[in-house]
Amino acid sequence: MKIIAHIRSDFPDKFGIPRQSGLVDELEATVVFEPEYRIPESLRELDGFSHIWLIWQFSECTDKEWSPTVRPPRLGGNKRVGVFASRSPFRPNSIGLSCVKLNAIEETENCGFVLKVSGADLLDGTPIYDIKPYLPYVDSHPEATGGFALQQMSGTLNVEFPDELLKKIREEKRKALIAVLSQDPRPQYQNDPERIYGMDFAGYNIKFRVDDNLLIVTEIN
Repeated sequence: MKIIAHIRSDFPDKFGIPRQSGLVDELEATVVFEPEYRIPESLRELDGFSHIWLIWQFSECTDKEWSPTVRPPRLGGNKRVGVFASRSPFRPNSIGLSCVKLNAIEETENCGFVLKVSGADLLDGTPIYDIKPYLPYVDSHPEATGGFALQQMSGTLNVEFPDELLKKIREEKRKALIAVLSQDPRPQYQNDPERIYGMDFAGYNIKFRVDDNLLIVTEIN
C-alpha cells in the first residue's frame, strides 16, 4: 500500500472530529498529493463528480492491537458489538473510508494540483491511500437500514457563543466551528454539566461545557 496524499484539516487532535464524514458540510480541508503522484493527467475528468471517496489510514492506531468486539460511542461506550459491525479504528487493518464533497481542483505553486473538499472527518496529516469517484446510481441506497447506529441518534446541541469570544475566531472559520460544536464533541458517556472541555480547532483552543441540550463556549485561546 502506497500513501498517495495527506489531508490538511483544522483538527490537530482527534477530539472534536465529527463522528462520520458529511455531518458538517462547513468543514473545509485540502488533499495534497505526494510529489510522485502530482500528475495532472491522474485527475482528468474528476471535476465532473460532486463527491469522492477517500480511503485512508487510522495513522494513530497502527501500533494498537485490534479487538473482535468494540464499544461504540453511539451506544454510550457500555455495549460491545462486533468490530465488523462498527467503524472503530481498532481493526485488523487500520483503514478508514470517507465520502466528501469535491469543491474544487486547484493548481498551487508548491504542491501541484490539490483537491479542495468539505465534510471530511480526518485528522490533520492523515495519510490517504486512494481516491475514487462517488457514483450516486450505485453508492446511494436510500432504503438501507442503519442498525444500532440509528437507534441512539439524537439531535444537535444548541450553541451559546458569546460575541466577544466569537470575534476572536477568523470569520471564515466561525460557521464550521459552530457546526462542529453542535455535533457534541464529548464522549457520549460523559454528561457532567460543570465539566470544562477543551478542543483544538484551526489554531484555536476552545473551552466549553454542556448543560442538557446547550453547549456554552467559555474561553478561547
